Amino acid sequence: MNKKEFSNLTQSPVILDGATGSNLQKRGMPSGVCPEKWIVENREVLIGLQREYVEAGTDILYAPTFSANRIKLAEYGLENEIERLNKELVAISKEAAAGRALVAGDITMTGEQLAPMGPLEFEELIDIYKEQIGYLAEAGVDLLVIETMMSLQESRAALIAAKETCSLPVMVTMTFNEEGRTLYGTDPETAVVVLQNLGADAVGVNCSTGPDKMIAIVERMKKHAIVPIIAKPNAGIPSLDENGNTVYDMEPSEFVKNMKKIVEAGACIIGGCCGTTPEYIRALKDASEDMEPAPLNKSQGRVIASERKLLSFGLDSRFMIVGERINPTGKKKLQEELRNGEFNMVLDFAAEQEKCGAKILDINVGMNGIDEKQTMLQTIREVSSAVSLPLCIDSSHIEVVEAALRQYPGRALINSISLETEKFEKLIPIAKKYGAMFVLLPLSDKGLPKSLEEKMEIIHTILEAAIAHGMTKEDIVVDGLVATVGADKNAALDTLATIRYCRDTLGLATIIGLSNISFGLPDRSFVNSTFLTMAIKEGLTMAIANPSQEMLVKTAFAADLLMNKEEADISYINKITEMNSKEQETAASMETVQGKTVPVAENYETKIYEGVLKGSRKTIVELVKACLREGAVPGDILNKMLIPAINEVGRLFDRQIYFLPQLIASAETMKKAIEYLEPMLEETAEGEAMPVVVIATVEGDIHDIGKNLVALMLKNYGYRVIDLGKDVSKELIVKTAIENNAAVIGLSALMTTTMQEMKHVIRHAKENGCTAKVIIGGAVITQGYADEIGADGYSKDAADAVKLVQRITLTQ
Repeated sequence: MNKKEFSNLTQSPVILDGATGSNLQKRGMPSGVCPEKWIVENREVLIGLQREYVEAGTDILYAPTFSANRIKLAEYGLENEIERLNKELVAISKEAAAGRALVAGDITMTGEQLAPMGPLEFEELIDIYKEQIGYLAEAGVDLLVIETMMSLQESRAALIAAKETCSLPVMVTMTFNEEGRTLYGTDPETAVVVLQNLGADAVGVNCSTGPDKMIAIVERMKKHAIVPIIAKPNAGIPSLDENGNTVYDMEPSEFVKNMKKIVEAGACIIGGCCGTTPEYIRALKDASEDMEPAPLNKSQGRVIASERKLLSFGLDSRFMIVGERINPTGKKKLQEELRNGEFNMVLDFAAEQEKCGAKILDINVGMNGIDEKQTMLQTIREVSSAVSLPLCIDSSHIEVVEAALRQYPGRALINSISLETEKFEKLIPIAKKYGAMFVLLPLSDKGLPKSLEEKMEIIHTILEAAIAHGMTKEDIVVDGLVATVGADKNAALDTLATIRYCRDTLGLATIIGLSNISFGLPDRSFVNSTFLTMAIKEGLTMAIANPSQEMLVKTAFAADLLMNKEEADISYINKITEMNSKEQETAASMETVQGKTVPVAENYETKIYEGVLKGSRKTIVELVKACLREGAVPGDILNKMLIPAINEVGRLFDRQIYFLPQLIASAETMKKAIEYLEPMLEETAEGEAMPVVVIATVEGDIHDIGKNLVALMLKNYGYRVIDLGKDVSKELIVKTAIENNAAVIGLSALMTTTMQEMKHVIRHAKENGCTAKVIIGGAVITQGYADEIGADGYSKDAADAVKLVQRITLTQ
């Protein structure tokens, strides 16, 4: 199947299949086995199920290759069977389809976390996906589906692998929580923008919830979607029936009623996930005759994104600052840190610029004495984990730009593409491949344009080339190319004319490097601010500048106010109030010594607290050592600095200000501090030992991201944690709890097919006289389910798990 055929297919509602795993369990598949191996050995069971889906009206069957990648198969010692299993599974689905439905090769997460949170490198993950996709393509699938993804970066890896392995259409669906975020903090708008620009042929959501709760997610995706939207919800909320089986609360009629609303919201590829059966798909197919999908958007608008934040702007939007400070030019201390592989200043610059109102961060690490590509990749990784702002990739080397775009977990802005032959010929295809926007720099092999007319000619040439490669005007921001007014009296006027022409005639956004205008002149801030006001009046979209420059920022907000831009009045008042408060805070942090104003002496208590908040893993131990040298007591560092900091991280996580990457970074930072302090704490320890917590992912489930984080957080609070790992039997869990007199057993499950094993653990614990309280959690778990199976508590995430354990152990 090619992309054109796929596009024609989505002109009317496309019906996918329903659940596979839960239906196979009803038909005899035991829990705890490798599903792929069991299906191959019991092929008639799957053929029967999938034929029922085809009879019900399914247009696209998902081959049961969901977890047939090398890492997942290794859990069962079957990694060397990857080719045979994938090809046989596709053959089984093709036999079931019998030419009446298309067959999609199904791909999902590996279960291993990407660096820096886990051991898996990005390129290694791409290779793992390429291996499986290659076998699926050889087996003759009609298209690929990347589904049930929790990480945008892992989705990108799978999508890049697909595009570099074959030419099949690719659909991608992610899962979102009740707040409309993935486990890693990505919202629906960001997901659709990043994935469609990277080449996904359809993007959507699956599994997360029932169709009633999925409507809002589809509506949010539709705002920026230029590809078809997919919706594959569960049959409502899971619970247990009187026989202990997992059931869902939404009947086919109610399911279809809500699916009609999902189509009205913008989806045109629809099906069912957990809890749905052929009966649901038949009802959906019958109802689809009356459904009319909304037409695709012709434009996504001007959008760039980080992994956790979308930035959408238009030609009439309020002016934006691209923070310029992450650049080693003229910064000796930053140069020294980068040569030593340290990123403390980088992270400080990133946080400060975000706090000061920058909307985008420019990342430039060009200097002598380093491997620029590796330094760029590490900088992107560090900054992306610390702040949520989209990034502008700034390098004069093509290979550095390409490597950065490949690994950046969002949609970046390239700074820049000129008419210099090599950059012009290579960077536009690279921008298109990785779905980036770019700054159009009107330079050529001849150097600076000699006239305004030559500058316009260069702009037109690059614009036409970009459009020929499938890009649009919305993907381009033109650099006004500011020269120094001290050397060229017309420099400001020419730049203003360029901005005006790009906006009014070509409909293009614009950017400038502001400080060039005043080079060599006294009192440069006045020149810069005045020029900025004039440029904003002509339609300037953004400028590369330092957002902590007070006069510049206040001038920009005042200019927007006077031009009556949307909400500019409130923004002006809020910004001025914020900046004045910051000035007062700065004054309070200074003291007078011998008639001079100097900073107050370093406060290591604050530095350690902030180190945990920022996830400063590389510096936290040195801060702890310095604090000890100043006379601090180890117990005070733990109780007055580290624990309050991790508590604040938990609060930020609850408020959706922090997400999984920051939570893990902060927990790892605290772990390093505690490991250093532990021998000293043991020497001075008094009172009873902390309670024991036994934690495990239940039998049959091999997912452990959430469980690992819970274990790490509990250890940071001093609990003795016995982590039994994943796919753990009820017998081992209960035996370990009894032998170690555990106060709490923590159970995790990610899948609806394994969640009922939690009930068996609870029953086994009671039968064997285990007194430990049992708490449960995981993506599919709810408070209602915890109540049904008799669990002593439920936590929605790692931070909540700590609070729950504290409540339980305090009352024992």
